[in-house]
Formats: sequence, C-alpha cells, structure tokens
Amino acid sequence: MNHRPQRSLLAALGGCAAALCIASAHALPEAALQAAVAQFTEASKGKADATDASSEQFQALLKAEPGHPLLMSYLGATTTLKARDAWAPWKKMSYAEDGLALIDKAIGLLGPEHDQALVQGTPVSLQTRFVAANTFLGLPEMFNRGPRGRQLLEEIQASPLFAKAPGGFQGAVLMRSARQAEQAKDLPRARGLYQQVLARQLPQAGDAQAALKGVQ
Repeated sequence: MNHRPQRSLLAALGGCAAALCIASAHALPEAALQAAVAQFTEASKGKADATDASSEQFQALLKAEPGHPLLMSYLGATTTLKARDAWAPWKKMSYAEDGLALIDKAIGLLGPEHDQALVQGTPVSLQTRFVAANTFLGLPEMFNRGPRGRQLLEEIQASPLFAKAPGGFQGAVLMRSARQAEQAKDLPRARGLYQQVLARQLPQAGDAQAALKGVQ
C-alpha cells in the first residue's frame, strides 16, 4: 500500500489544523486538543512516534467526549496513518479499514447542532468533512474513496456556512480542491479555484498566485 500521496495531503491538513483552537458549545479542552493536533501534524509529516502519540491523545479526548464527530474524524485520520507506518500488509489493511470506519461514523453523527458548534469560527460539521475529504483523497485508489472525498469538498463549498467561515479555512478548502482538480487534469477548474483564493484575498493568496503559474 503506497501512502506517499496520503502523507503529503495530510501534511497540508495538519498544517492548517495546527493553528486551530476550540470555541464550541461542547467546551472541549483546548490545550489537550491543540497538543493532539500538533502531534497529528508531525505524524502527517511521516513521524511514526507522533502517530502513536496523536492516536493516544485523540482516544483520550474522545473518551471524555464520546461521539464528538471532529475528534472521531481526527482519530480515524490518525489511524489511517498507522497503516502507512505498519510493515505487515494485513496490519496496513486493518488500520486503514479501522480508520475509515471511524471517519464514516463521524460523518454519520453530524447533525444541526454541529453547524452551531465552532472551531475557531468554523462549524464542526465543515471541519469534520474536511478532515474526511483530505483523508479519503490521500488514500490509494484501491480504497475507492476518491469520489467521496471530492463530493465532501463540494458539499463544504456549497454550504451556506462556508462563506461565513474564517478566511484561513476557506482558503484551505479552495486550495485543496484546486490541487485535486490539477491531479484530475481539469486545469480550467483549478485556475478558477486559485483565482477565487486571490479574489477573496485569503491567507493562501501567495500560494495560489504561485500555483497559477503552473496551470496556465
């Protein structure tokens, strides 16, 4: 199982998530969440010891807040990273399937209340879908999760909540969608998404401007 694409995609996700802080109705412990996300960021860069630490921390957070979809989606994403790090093929598959099951469950748990609970001004519902989309799109094609990942990105952008989210989150979603369009050789769509980042003057504008040079 080749997890190089997953490593790069989840690295982008981890970099985005590392700056997040919680301000939600569930009153999640901010310091503990930040520590777990920081470990996830390191794990996404290929550090196996950080993967284990992140998994343990998200498990502890989820035990304290059972059924929280964002925590569950992060635990699922971290579990798929264990598949990247495992040596035995059967272990790789087991971790991947367990991680995907957690993410699927997290998405299934989303309800109207998660449109109101915020992560740095961004609804938990959108963040959970974004974690899922990044994970799905980073998996090898054999898992057939690419179409669902693309669908989730489209759902996020189509949500009336998206335009109200902080610029950093909007930019992360648009940049991820643009890169996916590039991979699919849909250069007109990629250009349009990068141009949206520029037009909205989002924090990723510099990256979008550089990326545009490669899709002319």
